Amino acid sequence: MEMREGLDVASPASGYKWELRLYIADQTAKSVAALANLRGYCEEYMASSYSLEVNDLLLHPQLAEGDQVLAIPTLVHKVPAPLRRLIGDFSNEKRVLVGLDIRPRGGQ
Repeated sequence: MEMREGLDVASPASGYKWELRLYIADQTAKSVAALANLRGYCEEYMASSYSLEVNDLLLHPQLAEGDQVLAIPTLVHKVPAPLRRLIGDFSNEKRVLVGLDIRPRGGQ
């Protein structure tokens, strides 16, 4: 099963769309958890203003070089700037939100 997919939904009200690229390795527990956690955060905090590209490096290892991926799972956050990389299964919501520079609703 190829894991490369794109969720491409834009929100005209936001003025920009989050561009995220997730690198995983097959259906390992960590990869599955990372994808599930990330999708949850995207839906909760970015609503319909994000695109998520999932790349399985076992199927497409050449893709790792372009984004300088050294560990998996890795999330590359391209837009809005600055470019950021997060590594892990993204189970710690607070760390992910800080890493993506997202302020939870309510200002905390």
